[in-house]
Amino acid sequence: MTDTPDRFSEEAQTYTVRGTEAPDLDLGVATIRRVVKTLPLKPGVYRMMDASGDVLYVGKARMLKQRVTNYTHVTRLPRRLQRMVSQTRSMEIVTTNSEAEALLLEAQLIKRYRPAYNVLLRDDKSFPFILLREDHGFPRISKHRGARVAKGSYYGPFASAGAVNATLNALQKVFLLRSCTDSFFANRSRPCLLYQIKRCSAPCVGRIDNAGYAELVEDAKGFLSGRTQEAQKKLAAAMNQAAEAMDFETAAVVRDRLKALTFIQGSQAINAEGATSEADVIAMATDGGAMCVQIFFIRGGQNWGHRSFFPGHTEGVDEAEVLQSFLAQLYEELPPPRELLLDRTLPEAELLAEALSGKAGRKVSLRHAQRGPARRLVEQAQRNAEEAIQRRRAETTTQGKLLRELAEIFELDGPPTRIEVYDNSHIQGTNALGAMVVAGPEGFMKGQYRKFNMKDEAITPGDDFAMMKAMLHRRFARLEAEDPDKESGTWPDLCLIDGGKGQVSAVMSALAELGVDVPIVGVAKGPDRNAGRETFYMPSGREFTLPPNAPVMFFLQRLRDEAHRFAIGAHRAKRAKSLTQSPLDEVPGIGPARKKALLMHFGTSRAVKGATLEDLERAPGISGQMALAIWQHFHPNG
Repeated sequence: MTDTPDRFSEEAQTYTVRGTEAPDLDLGVATIRRVVKTLPLKPGVYRMMDASGDVLYVGKARMLKQRVTNYTHVTRLPRRLQRMVSQTRSMEIVTTNSEAEALLLEAQLIKRYRPAYNVLLRDDKSFPFILLREDHGFPRISKHRGARVAKGSYYGPFASAGAVNATLNALQKVFLLRSCTDSFFANRSRPCLLYQIKRCSAPCVGRIDNAGYAELVEDAKGFLSGRTQEAQKKLAAAMNQAAEAMDFETAAVVRDRLKALTFIQGSQAINAEGATSEADVIAMATDGGAMCVQIFFIRGGQNWGHRSFFPGHTEGVDEAEVLQSFLAQLYEELPPPRELLLDRTLPEAELLAEALSGKAGRKVSLRHAQRGPARRLVEQAQRNAEEAIQRRRAETTTQGKLLRELAEIFELDGPPTRIEVYDNSHIQGTNALGAMVVAGPEGFMKGQYRKFNMKDEAITPGDDFAMMKAMLHRRFARLEAEDPDKESGTWPDLCLIDGGKGQVSAVMSALAELGVDVPIVGVAKGPDRNAGRETFYMPSGREFTLPPNAPVMFFLQRLRDEAHRFAIGAHRAKRAKSLTQSPLDEVPGIGPARKKALLMHFGTSRAVKGATLEDLERAPGISGQMALAIWQHFHPNG
């Protein structure tokens, strides 16, 4: 696959015009008019910001001066944009070389700042790929997320982890490629279990040579690139050849591989007639103001899953404009396919195609599928979008009912829109860590999760009360400093604390010190730590339980369990990292090479710490100056 070029850099001509007045429509128009006087007749991107410097809107323009001037004619603007203009107190301008470049930069900035008046993708999940590493004599196949920096071939995107895991599982059965790490591979003396169950060819112990393994790799690449018939014919010929030679055991092994290949084709095949072998089929559905975009990912003529997206901030925005903004953000990081099959014409389809082609380094076409097989593909995506909206509406209705019940139970002013759940994790006080998860009307908001490292020496190791107090003090002290007027939407309507009276008392003490008033509820496990028998503790001293089978009880358990999962996972990661740390890591100037030389010479880091200056000077690769620096680090008082 072609590597995408580097993203546009803002180091081009960038300048800002600022103001500090309070929100007002006339002042907003005056600010924009002041900016217009400085604008060139060039393409670029503009950012509108409020008095505190927060980005309200990011837009792109073919001619900056003409586009921004439109915001001064407020009577022609919809109410949504009038509100935006009334809050605008500064603008930042970036000029670009072309409108396509401006479109890509606009998508970058929207994803970075998530402005209140832009259509937002509202999906923080990365897409998984299959990675076939090419930096080893025997390439490894694995699932990959994140930046594509490793050398190798990437195949995807897949719509979900389940889709990529199922494909990987079947590919291992068919092509017998290794999935183990390089260190595991290098230290094998006999085949592992995967070889025994016919999912690996065991190159680690020489059960297959380089040429044979390379042939398997090429077969896998061909299959993932869409040449499925070649792999099927090759396996069928190998099975027949083994059967004719009376080698029925080998024939049975190849037969099982052929069955696995047939399974992949059966589970992933989609009638992609009317589309290229590399295409995304995209359709949008709306219902009562809600919008859903459904995408089918077709790669190599195979369906690699589909995903539903629900763009945010769409009120008062035309559907085609929503879809165009959504696609620009989606492909800002995701490599675009060769073709986008759409259910409608976009207002700037040619511009979007030009921008995506420049990003991909090859032609990307947008096609409004209006008839024939291509239209049937889009209609299938549209049906899925409509069903996804209906499911989401049903889930939202249920969630809304639970939140209303929650407000009644915990005596809140209204249904909470932001619930924060706190937990901490440690083992006898070591590697102590606090965790916060956030939930709202649409479920967990994973982009808002936070971890708190407990480094305060005043906290006695293992003191859960002090840890919880310190965590909430840090959280709300920062929130009070950053948003004292509670305008950002990051203040919770309800805080759930994992613990009982002691934890609630400690938290209320921390909030009293800060002068902060937010609803706090403690959740303690029941007798014998049985789920369903939890006791709830209010700051007033009131204690109560809920019926074990009540839906709101299950909802609260999900919140508590998610906080526990996040805290445990973060604690395990911290503990695993601490196991590989050494006192030598804290010495300035000691890198991996010097660290290795010291450990090879002295045996342990403890021996290095206790060594004399003369002993350190005799260590290989350690100069007299470095030896003195090491000795002074461990003996600061001489």
